[in-house]
Amino acid sequence: MMRTRPLKVALLGCGVVGSEVARIMTTHADDLTARIGAPVELAGVAVRRPSKVREGIDPALVTTDATALVKRGDIDVVIEVIGGIEPARSLITTAFEHGASVVSANKALLAQDGEDLHATALDHDADLYYEAAVAGAIPLIRPLRESLAGDKVNRVLGIVNGTTNFILDKMDSTGAGYQEALDEATALGYAEADPTADVEGFDAAAKAAILAGIAFHTRVRLDDVYREGMTEVTAADFASAKEMGCTIKLLAICERAADGGSVTARVHPAMIPLDHPLASVRGAYNAVFVESEAAGQLMFYGPGAGGAPTASAVLGDLVAVCRNRLNGATGPGDSAYTKLPVSPMGEVVTRYHISLDVADKPGVLAQVATVFAEHGVSIDTVRQSGKDGEASLVVVTHRAADAALTGTVDALRQLDTVRGVASIMRVEGE
Repeated sequence: MMRTRPLKVALLGCGVVGSEVARIMTTHADDLTARIGAPVELAGVAVRRPSKVREGIDPALVTTDATALVKRGDIDVVIEVIGGIEPARSLITTAFEHGASVVSANKALLAQDGEDLHATALDHDADLYYEAAVAGAIPLIRPLRESLAGDKVNRVLGIVNGTTNFILDKMDSTGAGYQEALDEATALGYAEADPTADVEGFDAAAKAAILAGIAFHTRVRLDDVYREGMTEVTAADFASAKEMGCTIKLLAICERAADGGSVTARVHPAMIPLDHPLASVRGAYNAVFVESEAAGQLMFYGPGAGGAPTASAVLGDLVAVCRNRLNGATGPGDSAYTKLPVSPMGEVVTRYHISLDVADKPGVLAQVATVFAEHGVSIDTVRQSGKDGEASLVVVTHRAADAALTGTVDALRQLDTVRGVASIMRVEGE
């Protein structure tokens, strides 16, 4: 039997995503009612600027007192799309304490304080859902949390930031430099006025922490994630990548160690082979490649940001949480039973592409090869070119630990014949 009393929803934030959430709740009200088993009602919208005209939203619902809104005893679900750490954290905690479940799109908060928020939700028999926090509209959190709950995930490798993928794709396809590609991304609205969170990898690192924690059932915090931005990637790097049959992407990589005793989480630019599924992800799209023991290789692809795509993920969570509410149950919560340690970046093993500026004279290659051998780093291929006393030496290694490679590069810089290290790029996806 359909319940007639509506489930009441409080919306915190009414920007690009929040306004889309409100619009879909209104225009698809009948569909949502049929899918949930009860009507849903937008009971209040907390904003910072109440005077702004918000099409389709009753001005009587708008308030600047978000705390009072979430303290109302009749609110069933709070949707948080304001972002940041505070006041979002306090508002979500208050919502739990006053009997509401929460749907959030706040990756930064979940990466930093997910453990405490899950614990508070559990204490108050409430749900905490956050599909929209990672990869926008792409269903990813729920498949990892539910569909693959009976499997063992070993690796999650993905493009989880549309801005950086747009920039790198432009550099690859047009030969543009970093600044030129960034300027185009800004003009088209893909990059913020201050793109630091995107291009320096902070956004992707928060998402990597969330993904690693869910995939490996362990505690991974933002500070555990190695982060390296993409601002130093050059057109020359793309030229080198093409010579190897590769392209360059900013990747979030979460891996379980071969012995199963630890995990790693990292974000950095990397070369990937052109025949890898992630190499063909263009523009501002996101894609995540999951490797598990039973299911094998899975790829999730789609728009990773934007008002409507992100709102789609929020509304999917809203339906699930409302169904749980009607059934007097809660969905899957925090799962960190494995308590696996997070290994430092120095222990990560991968291949490397190193470009050196060297003197063009006999014996240089032998000196360089000796340094690699002394540090236990095996060379796969070497390419040398040059004239007029200067040369470029490109070395691609076999798999080696990051710490060993760092020691190798430090030693190379001490050679009189090495003028400089032009670039170091990891090679992934092989």
